[in-house]
Amino acid sequence: MSISENLNRIKSTIPKHVTLVAVSKTKPINDLMEVYNSGHRVFGENKVQEMVDKYDLMPKDVEWHMIGHVQSNKVKYMAPFVSLIHGVDNFKLLKEINKQAKKNNRTINCLLQIKIAEEDSKFGMSADDASKIFASDSLKEFKNIKITGVMGMATFTDNKNQIKEEFNRLKFIFDNLKELETENCKLETISMGMSGDYQLAIACGSNMIRVGSSIFGSRNYN
Repeated sequence: MSISENLNRIKSTIPKHVTLVAVSKTKPINDLMEVYNSGHRVFGENKVQEMVDKYDLMPKDVEWHMIGHVQSNKVKYMAPFVSLIHGVDNFKLLKEINKQAKKNNRTINCLLQIKIAEEDSKFGMSADDASKIFASDSLKEFKNIKITGVMGMATFTDNKNQIKEEFNRLKFIFDNLKELETENCKLETISMGMSGDYQLAIACGSNMIRVGSSIFGSRNYN
């Protein structure tokens, strides 16, 4: 199947309220343009420099999502255009995003990345850390960010029960944080689910899925 056929097949399997992020990391512009020409506009990258390079080459109505781990010193490169940063896993990073958004006269939407997997390699904060951020007086001073939801990555395992348990945990954390909403924390998005488990994620409450290889094929790692 072609890339556009893969895209349309996945779109036909997801409810209307679920946002599909086409994860285009390592893929050439031609592949992204095939998705773009099929009418899709939401793309996800996990390296800032790769996203900046693609932003320069792609049409300007693309909505760019940063889905990977973010280092504070890289925020300035994507601040002029990024639509949503999924992987916010500490307060220092939020502070830097606010600073760079202010410099660009923008408000940048962010998701708090919650660690739901058992693997040590996965990034993310605890539910307690997220609650403390919401309760923090400093957060109220950040006028150039909005926390719009949470993101999580399940353990890389074939054990569907474990994955389901982790997805349910993220939904539970989202519901609890929603009760702590402030002016710049209005929770709408649960970003969870990838190529292998997005249907289970949607069943557990996800309304944003990050799908790469099922659209573009296997990754081009050199």
